[in-house]
Amino acid sequence: MNQRSGQPGLVATRVTLGYDRRTVSSDLSFTVPRGELTAIIGPNGCGKSTLLRALAKTNRPSQGAVTLDGRPVAQFRPKEFARRLALLPQDPVAPDTLRVRDLVSRGRHPHHSVLRQWMPGDAEVVDRAMSATGVAELADRFVSELSGGQRQRVWLAMVIAQDTEYVLLDEPTSFLDIAHQVELLHLCQDMRDAGRTVVAVLHDLNQAARYASQLVVMHEGRIVAQGEPRTVLTAALVSTVFGLEAEIVSDPQTGAPMVVPLARVRG
Repeated sequence: MNQRSGQPGLVATRVTLGYDRRTVSSDLSFTVPRGELTAIIGPNGCGKSTLLRALAKTNRPSQGAVTLDGRPVAQFRPKEFARRLALLPQDPVAPDTLRVRDLVSRGRHPHHSVLRQWMPGDAEVVDRAMSATGVAELADRFVSELSGGQRQRVWLAMVIAQDTEYVLLDEPTSFLDIAHQVELLHLCQDMRDAGRTVVAVLHDLNQAARYASQLVVMHEGRIVAQGEPRTVLTAALVSTVFGLEAEIVSDPQTGAPMVVPLARVRG
């Protein structure tokens, strides 16, 4: 997995995005911050997941282009693209008869050829991914037997095993209890520290501010703010974008900005 410094990286240029005949975003441009853990935040329906899917080549823009190192992503062959970028969607589906180790092992498929379906070192990569996500003891269980939180960690293990430069996660903390949410966000930081570029759609503003090195704020299909959490997350922005009156204080553990909603005045 090589960082291609000096190259343009993953870029959306003046894209129009939507579903069927409904437009979600128009004339939207975004360059993924390379080597960062970026959290995309915004209210429901603002276009966060739509943008993520466009970057991952699963939602084709009706106008504009998404490029990777200057090359339109539509020109990449599926396996070639999957060696560069991994996506964990909101609701991934696995066959009921698939065991955990087999699902995680699927992350290695983009690295295989027709002649070699299993490569030296693949087993170790899979074992490390399962260990990192805390699912090693589930290796022989059927995915259909797992809880929602367990399944989410297994899918993340598959993404880690894919060993790509870019990792895109759509609401990865869904179905997880608070302890596993924190563990997952620590894993995201670890991937960033290992040289990967991570982009995650998150709903919890305080988690986004604490764990991400960059924030992208979307509102009504547009990017309205981008940068480091301490410069982006302000009371005015939270009020305008989320309709929430809040005070921004310093996280006592990390110093990151923390959103504290104003108390309701009764009577």
